[in-house]
Amino acid sequence: MDVATTQQEFAPVDYQTDPSKYKHWRIAYDAPVATLTMDVNEEGGLRPGYKLKLNSYDLGVDIELHDILQRVRFEHPEIRTVVLTSAKNRVFCSGANIYMLGLSSHAWKVNFCKFTNETRNGIEDSSAHSGLKFLAALNGTTAGGGYELALACDEIVLVDDRSSAVSLPEVPLLGVLPGTGGLTRLTDKRKVRRDHADIFCTNADGVKGQRAKDWGLVDDSIKTQAFAEHIRQRAAKLAELSDRPTGAKGIELTPLARTVDESGRHYKYVDAKLDREARTVTLTVHAPESGEPMTLDAAVAAGARWWPLQMARELDDAILGLRTSEADLGLWILKTAGNADAVVKMDEFILANQKNWFVREVLGMMRRTFARLDVTSRSMFALVEPGSCFAGTLLEFALAADRGYMLDTPEGSEKASMRLSPMNFGALPMVNHLSRLAARFYGDDAQLEKLRAMNGRALGAQDSLEAGLVTAALDELDWQDEVRQAIESRTALSPDALTGMEANLRFGLPETLETRIFARLSAWQNWVFVRPNAVGDSGALKVYGTGAPVKFKWERV
Repeated sequence: MDVATTQQEFAPVDYQTDPSKYKHWRIAYDAPVATLTMDVNEEGGLRPGYKLKLNSYDLGVDIELHDILQRVRFEHPEIRTVVLTSAKNRVFCSGANIYMLGLSSHAWKVNFCKFTNETRNGIEDSSAHSGLKFLAALNGTTAGGGYELALACDEIVLVDDRSSAVSLPEVPLLGVLPGTGGLTRLTDKRKVRRDHADIFCTNADGVKGQRAKDWGLVDDSIKTQAFAEHIRQRAAKLAELSDRPTGAKGIELTPLARTVDESGRHYKYVDAKLDREARTVTLTVHAPESGEPMTLDAAVAAGARWWPLQMARELDDAILGLRTSEADLGLWILKTAGNADAVVKMDEFILANQKNWFVREVLGMMRRTFARLDVTSRSMFALVEPGSCFAGTLLEFALAADRGYMLDTPEGSEKASMRLSPMNFGALPMVNHLSRLAARFYGDDAQLEKLRAMNGRALGAQDSLEAGLVTAALDELDWQDEVRQAIESRTALSPDALTGMEANLRFGLPETLETRIFARLSAWQNWVFVRPNAVGDSGALKVYGTGAPVKFKWERV
């Protein structure tokens, strides 16, 4: 079977879901605590050919988890602590399904790991910015990606039943890495000593009980009979650390209205137009329409239809859909359209009201969506033309691009412009915790102060070029040829080399836990996933569970 070809024959992955469609999770709300229970349906895999035994997971399980977290954020502001636990006897989660990985194409494995990473990062993002706290109640053995899910939480409590352990068995069992952040969170977050981490990551049986606590792998190890009460008390204590509101009413995350066809993906504010011959996507984001709510009551009443939230949800869905279904379209051409004044006014309103729980969550959704753009393994060029709306929030779209080209029209013609707003100076940071402007200019304070002085001004092509906001300002005579040549030359290059190059250029200093995951750990995992020791005919991932011996090639590369 040609797995790579066969996967293209499957129905496209839909990242939209809702509680009526869940197969693998249950959630119970008892304010201020929600209990999220993993109960994976063995027969509910997203693709045929494997069973999801022992609470192992595939992309479908993580799509549900992502949706649940979104609904907790927006639909249940009364929730302050989320407890993650398992409905299975003596098993919390055994990690990513090994047979699924063995059957999957290389691209599928890598994209699966990336989405899983982003979901874990989203847990930490909500803890840092939204007042949501997460408690992993490990009521059974916890391995691989299951432990990585626990590592994303604020606290980890392991049951001490003399058998339950935490482990990262990928290296000894599968010849791959704990690629959804496991290695990085052990060191950067849990501060597990190097020698202890070395033993832990090469011992498939893992570590349990008091030793797991002593090594910093968990925060506590509690006897079975006291476990439930301990979790209840810790969840209540974590809730006391939260500033989530107690009396607010949530907003419903209604399904997105979209059309997906041969020409692309089409939403109200976002449009993705495919050009398969050129191997490009033109991704256009539209500014808010006139009459958008500008009071808190009106914004909450608009709910999921409020422009910044609807735009971010549509863009998020488009990014995920394009990543999974359109892997050959390696260059995204980023455009915007609409009224710049409307965007700047919306930015001012959001920043003035960001202490409100709903506005804060919307800002978080925008932050995570633009961060998803940053870590996407596609080349991105921004095109700034008359009618564009690269202003404030939508200027982030251009700042996320690898290059920006701006049309410089003659006097008397409609002008292209860009406009900075306070939103561009830290409200929507990248995963390196820097604004895109700060990352662009390597934290040059003098340059950033000059840019702050330009807030609100419509910057033409030459002004934008001098400010360092675009790569080139081209006149009408050169525009078509220069842009065409840039696009054609980019799409002629090696996609593998571009993926590595772009990730390194996008995330310079300083390194953070997140950039180490996306620019270093993911790159190593990507390489390991194509090596014969993992996926060759006798590689560890391929022969797992068959009884056949692993045959490693012993050279160290």
